[in-house]
Amino acid sequence: MSNTSIKLDEIDKKILSILQKNAKITNAQLSNDIGLSPAPTLERVRKLEQTGVIKSYHARINHELLGINIGVFVQVSFHSHSKNDILSFVQKINLIPEIIECYHVTGSSDILLKVLAKDIANYHEFLLSKLVDIEEIGKMESLVILANYKQSPVFQIE
Repeated sequence: MSNTSIKLDEIDKKILSILQKNAKITNAQLSNDIGLSPAPTLERVRKLEQTGVIKSYHARINHELLGINIGVFVQVSFHSHSKNDILSFVQKINLIPEIIECYHVTGSSDILLKVLAKDIANYHEFLLSKLVDIEEIGKMESLVILANYKQSPVFQIE
């Protein structure tokens, strides 16, 4: 994470709020919603993209409709906390498509992974064939997600 902060005016904040809710909105509709003409609206969106405030646009997928029915958080603790071991671990997990998120955290574990699988048997196979072979891992604990009560793609910009 960066400590660099970009100053946004109220129009930029409106643009970001709208695009978080609907990234497929047309420039014409966006410009109408924020009260600017299309050319300056497009210019502002491009500036937000170029400065990295807008990182990407993507579709939010319903994994269950694709047969992916289990989500698991895996708490990982390392044997060693050397920079090389951490970087080696990160390289390895970036090659594993079932791991969709990875966070370096504080607390009783070092890493929090989010893993998606078809079912418990598929997750078990994933553990045995992929995670247990990563030598930097000292300890793991799996937390199966029973329900998701909030998952918002929208961040309130103050």
